[in-house]
Amino acid sequence: MRIIRNFINGEFVEAPAKRFDKRSPTTGAVVARVEEADFRIVDSSVSAARHSLSGEWSKFTYSQRKDLLISVADIIGRRTKEFVDAEIADTGKPYALASTLDIPRGAANFRAFADLMLRAPQETWTTETPDGRGAINTVTYAPKGVIAVICPWNLPLLLMTWKVAPALACGNAVVVKPSEETPSTATLLAEVMNEAGIPKGVYNVVHGFGPNSAGEFLTQHPDVDAITFTGESKTGEAIMKSAAVGLRDVSFELGGKNAGIVFADCDFDAAVDGIARATFLNCGQICLGTERVYVERPIFEKFVAALAAKASALKPGDPYSEATTIGPLISREHREKVISYFAKAKFEGATIHAGGHIPEVPLTFANGAWIEPTVWTGLPETSAVIREEIFGPCCHVAPFDAEVEAIARANDSRYGLATSIWTQDVSRANRVARQIRVGIAWVNSWFLRDLRTPFGGAGISGIGREGGTHSLAFYTEMRNVCIKL
Repeated sequence: MRIIRNFINGEFVEAPAKRFDKRSPTTGAVVARVEEADFRIVDSSVSAARHSLSGEWSKFTYSQRKDLLISVADIIGRRTKEFVDAEIADTGKPYALASTLDIPRGAANFRAFADLMLRAPQETWTTETPDGRGAINTVTYAPKGVIAVICPWNLPLLLMTWKVAPALACGNAVVVKPSEETPSTATLLAEVMNEAGIPKGVYNVVHGFGPNSAGEFLTQHPDVDAITFTGESKTGEAIMKSAAVGLRDVSFELGGKNAGIVFADCDFDAAVDGIARATFLNCGQICLGTERVYVERPIFEKFVAALAAKASALKPGDPYSEATTIGPLISREHREKVISYFAKAKFEGATIHAGGHIPEVPLTFANGAWIEPTVWTGLPETSAVIREEIFGPCCHVAPFDAEVEAIARANDSRYGLATSIWTQDVSRANRVARQIRVGIAWVNSWFLRDLRTPFGGAGISGIGREGGTHSLAFYTEMRNVCIKL
């Protein structure tokens, strides 16, 4: 049985007293035993990170850090199969997805942020003084310190490296707490960090749960200077309460109940493909995914039929089979949540155009967390299915008659993470995109990411922005150095 250990100060640390099972979402079988970090281990990880900031790591130049991060990306590339296998063991996602999205983007994050400090805006101001000699003010950037990185389970390596890469580029040290559902790739990355020559204590990993476990111990630790978290909005609220003690900075990318808006003048096939991808990719377990779709009435029925056909065509099964086009949910516990919304939709009178059940799968996978991709219509906007984040491969499609109506319905949510707008009218696209209260508005696309752009959410979908030089606001302390001449 594979044992997954905590990683502190460049070494894997044994904690055999507390272990928990990691089960495969595809079969339900135990695939690893994970050693849970107690407060002592978390405290050691934070101390190691703090010590590294005044040691060897503090002497590295921006260019040297850049070279190290590129080396990390190169090693991930050489060890791609190990990372893909680890991601599949944890998540059950198809090989085609893990090998083309999760792992390549994980490596790409290190390349994208490698020269972040070299691209930092250079500001210098001259100031008049009463004696006529003047002063020079220069903006400088210093590492924020010890960063707690709390990661989700849906895109484990991708979303973890999205935070670790800029943190290290800016000279910080990190303590990573991956989800208890997906501990493997963060642990495997520890081996890469050592191989690349990252100094001891700069990258640490602790395993466990949230309350009364590694997550709570880490976010409440007084020597943690900032916390970055991707996950559920309610968990973000709890972390923010912890961060308030000591006034630590937070950066949150939280839940979404994202709307897609499809106008009658769209490229029909592209819109169907785009909404299908936004709804069903990664079994619907993407915070940017689309669970509400509003379609202009002239093409509504045709669109629903086409989207339902896309859903019905997806095939669950062995993640290493080329025939498999959709994986399971992360766990049977999460499936219970998703099924509860399937039941609510049925009770409230939804018309089911595709899915709505647990699919039949080969006996080998009978104990996995499988669910059918599902398309509904006919529910009121007050329905919990439309108001609450489900985080599964499902969406509700509703017709609209006017642009202003579509905008109002898209904005009728406490969430505000993303939207996708489908139209061939450039003026309308620009006009609508600017009126939707979200962090990112895609037009005629979805999940098209330029890592230099700001990323984050509005409302209860998040706090702050990361990406490109926008990450500097969180991962550094900006200082004004004023020199009297």
